[in-house]
Amino acid sequence: MNNELTTLKEKYKYDNFPQSLGIELIDLSPGYVKLEMTLKENMTNIHGIGHGGAIFTLADTALGLASNARSTPAVTLTISINYLSPAKIGTKLIAVAEEEYLTKRTGVYNIKITSDEGKEIALARGTIYHQNF
Repeated sequence: MNNELTTLKEKYKYDNFPQSLGIELIDLSPGYVKLEMTLKENMTNIHGIGHGGAIFTLADTALGLASNARSTPAVTLTISINYLSPAKIGTKLIAVAEEEYLTKRTGVYNIKITSDEGKEIALARGTIYHQNF
């Protein structure tokens, strides 16, 4: 594993918000990430299903990690999400972000969120900007 990925994995351990939701890093490579999160009672909406904000945070975290797994820091320009199916308390969600297009400055990523049983929960698409801070 290269040093950039090792450093990013270490930094992620201290990314407080996704850590507070229990988002686990499963696999990481340049332009790719796989994450898991189990829906808990405090992550539901008024209907008792997965809150859009919790699911969005999973997608956004996936976008951030996949795009930052390169040598240049990246920030999100846009991200949109389509919620396809509800998820209940106790459902393990799996997010996979994959790079679709990359230039010197921008990249486009697709993020798919499924249950551990393969049910499609949400699809997201994000554009990032590589910059030097």
